[in-house]
Amino acid sequence: MSQQNTRTIRCTKCGIKNKIPLDKAGSFAKCGKCSFPLDTSDLLNKKPVIVTDGNFGVKVLKSPIPVLLDCWAPWCGPCKMIGPVMEELAAEYYGKIRVCKLNVDENPATSSRFKISSIPSMLIFDKGVLKDTIVGAVPKQQIAGKISSFIL
Repeated sequence: MSQQNTRTIRCTKCGIKNKIPLDKAGSFAKCGKCSFPLDTSDLLNKKPVIVTDGNFGVKVLKSPIPVLLDCWAPWCGPCKMIGPVMEELAAEYYGKIRVCKLNVDENPATSSRFKISSIPSMLIFDKGVLKDTIVGAVPKQQIAGKISSFIL
């Protein structure tokens, strides 16, 4: 099985890395060590995932792959500049990094929890822990450089 035809995801129960064939993504999978069910639903998703206060725990903190969370607002000019970059990163890194978008105006609890005071802010999570923050409309290469060290 080649690397291009598989994705590695982490079991959210035991933390072991599991290789998932892309043609099996979206179907039932279980951890090779502890048999816990694995969430493979977003492995084929080439678009950013919309995150809300309600689904933040599932989509970000319990993600089986690292997460790049774009904190934005529709009225923010620099956020509009970063939007297409997030779309490109989601397509390029699908199944390796979960790219998510959080509208800070509509989700004040999560925005407050992570003290988002400037937008756009991009938060990088791995294993449910905030690992890094990028603030401002930075070049795509800079974002890609930051997330590359978290790819499983």
